[in-house]
Amino acid sequence: MHSNALQDKSVPSSPAPAEIPFLAQRVERYYRERAVNPVTGGHILKGRTPAEGDVLLTSNDYLSIACHPEIVEAQRRSLHDEGHGIPRSSVFVFGDSPLRSLEGEIAEASQAEDAIVTQSGWCANTGLLQSIASPETPVYIDMFAHMSLWEGVKSAGAPARPFRHNSVESLRKLIAKHGPGVVVVDSLYSTNGDVCPLREVIEAGREAGCVIVVDEAHSLGVYGGRGEGMVAELGLADQVHFRTASLSKAYAARGGLILCSARHAEYLRYQSLPAIFSSGLLPHEIAGLSATVRVISRERFRRDKVLRNAGALRARLRALGYEIGEDATQIIALVAGAEHLTIQLRDALEARGVFGSVFCDPATPRNRSLVRFTLNADLTAEDLERIAQVCAEVRSEVDIDQWPLPRAQRPQRMAA
Repeated sequence: MHSNALQDKSVPSSPAPAEIPFLAQRVERYYRERAVNPVTGGHILKGRTPAEGDVLLTSNDYLSIACHPEIVEAQRRSLHDEGHGIPRSSVFVFGDSPLRSLEGEIAEASQAEDAIVTQSGWCANTGLLQSIASPETPVYIDMFAHMSLWEGVKSAGAPARPFRHNSVESLRKLIAKHGPGVVVVDSLYSTNGDVCPLREVIEAGREAGCVIVVDEAHSLGVYGGRGEGMVAELGLADQVHFRTASLSKAYAARGGLILCSARHAEYLRYQSLPAIFSSGLLPHEIAGLSATVRVISRERFRRDKVLRNAGALRARLRALGYEIGEDATQIIALVAGAEHLTIQLRDALEARGVFGSVFCDPATPRNRSLVRFTLNADLTAEDLERIAQVCAEVRSEVDIDQWPLPRAQRPQRMAA
């Protein structure tokens, strides 16, 4: 009887419980301040639905391997042979296992002593910082660092000491004031595509006796001869205590990663709360990731292609007057500034069939919202030409001369 009732769509739903004032106030604030932009009347994250033939620059599958036949076949075989296996926390995985083998493969490919594969990049970052920081540990964190890193600081109860984005001078001043702690940066910042000055940041942290944490979510797989990421590519792997990543970017899968020493890996497996209290990856996900490690290590042409695409489009956008920074990464940010201006930019691009990702508060400050283009290896020369032409068409419509500049470039505009 109960089962049939659940399937019968004619059964009326129960009325919602009465609103409680403190919850009602928070929900009302969302609808008043976020659901409807006071200037445009629209939601900043809700644009058009893409149509066939539109160019999508919203995927983090940088290497275009989400449908790679070798990876899909590995997953298919695992599902056929094992189904979903034994769903359980990874804390109960002992001895030789596909998970431990995968961790060894990723560690070897990334020039690390050991690795921990977690449920997500969010779990990797929050679990790591919760496990290594404490209320007595200052955490020096770049202001543009990923939200999961900030949440990890909060989970640890540690004092966050944010420093100006990519400013080694600001970092050094804070360390001099508050003493040794944890230095936290992204190697490649997801909102605007900036590259961290890793050598200088690591040197500042090491001189003061700090633990170094680098989130490589957007560089792992894309940079390095085998996709080992920026830290290893620069020869800095032996100077960074922990490297983390989301496996939903270049690896195009579900999961997260912590690269570290074997001693630290043992500690984190049994101390990180997400590692203990979340179920681990399923067998077909582990099999797919194992195949992905081999594909990324072997198929360097994918890294070369996505970075060539990035260089070509960046050159065209700079020629059109767009301020997109000097780094040559696969993430390109068009920083319109105020949210109503970003909505205007989004609508102008989407009306012409080009779709990027909108980033706004809380991912960015309210006055620095943006449309992000994420490039991939499958984009053709024709795609890049179309994107450039659309950006040329909308240039005056969205008034890019009024967009905010990076801090270093503001005096030039004021002088002009």
